[in-house]
Amino acid sequence: MLHYAVVFLVIALIAAVLGFGGLAAGAAGIAKILFVVFVVLAVATFVTGLLRRG
Repeated sequence: MLHYAVVFLVIALIAAVLGFGGLAAGAAGIAKILFVVFVVLAVATFVTGLLRRG
């Protein structure tokens, strides 16, 4: 999932450099959403792992 967030971030940067503002904004938005989902899942997995040990 983090891989896809990075891919969309790179697409957004390239689109912004080439002047495609709408496409860049869309790709950046998708990258942000995927990154947040990744962080939430990572924290949930970490907490679950801590609860199983203790």
